[in-house]
Amino acid sequence: MIEVLVTMVIIAFGLLGMAGLQMRMQTSEMEAYQRSQALLLLNDMANRLAANRNNAGSYVTGAAALGTGMACPTATATTVQRDLKQWCEALQGAAEISATGTNAGAMVGGRGCVQPASGDYLITVVWQGFTPISAPPASVNCGAAAFNGAAGSTCLNDLCRRAVTTLVRIATL
Repeated sequence: MIEVLVTMVIIAFGLLGMAGLQMRMQTSEMEAYQRSQALLLLNDMANRLAANRNNAGSYVTGAAALGTGMACPTATATTVQRDLKQWCEALQGAAEISATGTNAGAMVGGRGCVQPASGDYLITVVWQGFTPISAPPASVNCGAAAFNGAAGSTCLNDLCRRAVTTLVRIATL
């Protein structure tokens, strides 16, 4: 009888461990999905900026991010205005609409910035991660302090802010 109870305890601990592993795997899968979406949106803006290199300076948003929680530009008269509007909507998740009619795609809290960087352009996409890791470097100020959790949260000092960046060089011929 004792052997059966010991076996049940061992199996219970094993099942609890498997449940914990499954939860961790789902979190990791969602983090990887968000990173892939961020890279797609980063590449999208880099291509838009490079294609319209004569007006590259007009794409600059500075540290003022476009995306979730921001009002997207509404003007569409020029290519730059259209590109910024479409990128902002994509960052807000317009590519996928939920059953309730709200944007559901992209990343949690996705935001993007285009900043001048010594004659080049630094494009950044940031979003909310699920678990704290190391904060992005101080030089990546897009969305800084926008993803901190409430008091007592483990997501303080940008530990849950995820960021991907790329540098677009525009040649002067």
